Amino acid sequence: MHNQTLILIQCQDAVGLVANISNTLAKFQLNIVTMREYVDEEANKFFVRIVCNGLVTEPKQLSDSLAEALPLSAQIQINPNNRKKIVVLVTKEHHCLADILVRQHFETWGAEVQAVIGNYESLRLFTEKFDIPFHCISHENLTKETFESQLIAQIKHYNFDYIILAKFMRILSPEFVSTFENKLVNIHHSFLPAFIGANPYKQAHARGVKIIGATAHFVTDELDEGPIIVQDIRHVNHTYTVKDMVTAGKEIEKAVLSRAIRLLSEDRVMRNDYKTIVFE
Repeated sequence: MHNQTLILIQCQDAVGLVANISNTLAKFQLNIVTMREYVDEEANKFFVRIVCNGLVTEPKQLSDSLAEALPLSAQIQINPNNRKKIVVLVTKEHHCLADILVRQHFETWGAEVQAVIGNYESLRLFTEKFDIPFHCISHENLTKETFESQLIAQIKHYNFDYIILAKFMRILSPEFVSTFENKLVNIHHSFLPAFIGANPYKQAHARGVKIIGATAHFVTDELDEGPIIVQDIRHVNHTYTVKDMVTAGKEIEKAVLSRAIRLLSEDRVMRNDYKTIVFE
């Protein structure tokens, strides 16, 4: 954002929050262009994403002034890096990775791939065509603990905002998830919470479903139960084979994951316990 200031706030709800925020920004000569707010009434929590014309020369002063005008323990971010750095984890399927690398190559979004890490060599040559580092850490003949410790060590060689599981077909341990808390984003080949786990298209075909979908979500200790960022569906019918469903599903998967990464890159996603607030 050139000559603009982005502000993200979440705090306990209270009377007069919008007025207090607006008055504080005015003191810093910031003109509000957009202000998207949401109140979770059950949790009594307030969320807001603000874009202002004008740059802040002293972000800490603005943050301190906003903190004085807001309830205690307010979370305030000013101009978070909007060129998000990501590390991508893969297995053998190429469709999501291909979409990510092509978008980066043509600079159509605010994400920058630092590296691709796979547990097979399958996608090395393709990745390296884009001059992106590829690392293979095989899970074969290793304990889960050893495999994950090597994976963690490799990931930590890079600075990143998010780790994208682009069809990384491994169940991660609670220890791994806690190491990268709030940074892991997965694409699941199902419209969660239906058909979790393996072979969702086979499950869906057996049940004669009329829609299939994909879900991008944050990863938590509970398998495929993390806060949802983006979901989408496609209508199918009785003529679809399992193979047809897989083909259609791959198109949805890469579109959903791409949209999730774009929303994260633009700081439009805020965590709210088991849910997300998405300011589109």
